[in-house]
Amino acid sequence: MNNPHKTLPLWQVLLCGAAIVSLAMGIRHGFGLWLQPMTQEMGWGREDFATAIGIQNICWGLFGIFSGMLADRFGAFRVMVVSALLYASGLWGMAHATSPAWLALTAGVMVGAAQAGTTFAIVFGIIGRNIPAEKRSWAMGVVSSAGSFGQFLLVPTSSYLIQQIGWHQALVVLATALIVVMPLLWGLREPAFADGQAPVRQQSILQALREAFGYRSFQLLMAGYFVCGFQVVFIGVHMPSYLKDQGLDPQVAGTALALIGLFNIFGTYTAGYLGQHLPKNLILTAIYVARGVFISLFISMPITPTTVYLFAAAMGLLWLSTVPVTNAVIAQIFGISHLSMLSGFVFMSHQFGSYLGVWLGGWVYDRTGSYDLVWYLCIGLSVFAALINLPVREQPILRRAVVA
Repeated sequence: MNNPHKTLPLWQVLLCGAAIVSLAMGIRHGFGLWLQPMTQEMGWGREDFATAIGIQNICWGLFGIFSGMLADRFGAFRVMVVSALLYASGLWGMAHATSPAWLALTAGVMVGAAQAGTTFAIVFGIIGRNIPAEKRSWAMGVVSSAGSFGQFLLVPTSSYLIQQIGWHQALVVLATALIVVMPLLWGLREPAFADGQAPVRQQSILQALREAFGYRSFQLLMAGYFVCGFQVVFIGVHMPSYLKDQGLDPQVAGTALALIGLFNIFGTYTAGYLGQHLPKNLILTAIYVARGVFISLFISMPITPTTVYLFAAAMGLLWLSTVPVTNAVIAQIFGISHLSMLSGFVFMSHQFGSYLGVWLGGWVYDRTGSYDLVWYLCIGLSVFAALINLPVREQPILRRAVVA
């Protein structure tokens, strides 16, 4: 018999969770490096590549809901094993894509579905079930920082692999790396789910959804996360091409993305730590205000390696800093029984924003030869997100049957 009250050790959750998130997110953040070599060799437009990555983000969001439901019901371990295998298969298929449709299926649908089961929502569910509330925001910040470390490590590694062995083989190497780290997933096998049984819950899925979607703060968190997705994916995918259009060496883009990852290690950890001590709605508002300011400064200054690196460092501090804070608010309001699922719904909004950001970047560029309109839109959305996070309330919701 399993013991529903037994939990995983803190160090084990952080170590194993951070490892898989680091690899999954590190690969994901480097996809912009493949835009130009793939489109130039295959004769595709930037919109074709952007559409595939946009589909990836939509699938990540949609499949995240169902991955969260399965993880809450059967435990995250099974979901993560299947997703890691699918991730590796999607990368291998992307390496052998011969048409935009094949690229959309592999880099889009397969990789997107796989990311849903190997990244934040699933691991945060494990954190919620195994780590006390007084350490939860901090722990989410630690794992989010690991995703940033993966970006810092894997973006320049991916760039190096593309230059040395070509973009095809670089994808195969990354697919192999996913298979190699899979044994670490065993460390996330929760005792409460060891026999395929979930702990007793006071709410059904439909009750939890009705409660969440009828709660104003949940709606505002979803809207704010939409903006986050729009901004970071537009910048992450299109900035390498934007900088090359400005006459900069491709290595500048690789370094800039690595700097975003490096500084985001500190940004996400700090945000998670502050979430234990300050109102989380104010932290989120400050993040979006700062993003708008830094983007405005960047596009108004001459584009040089120095200004690019300064912008990358500044944005890195804010890049994924919304993630631990937003998910900690969800756990604090609604409890942990349906945390992975509810995080999945909020993340779905993030991914719809991601799709719009990456697709609109390609669409606008192909028609105007410039990304200016999208940069201005990013600034306006920062103002919007800052304002709608102010009314968010993080107090636990009152209900007759409290979710464990």
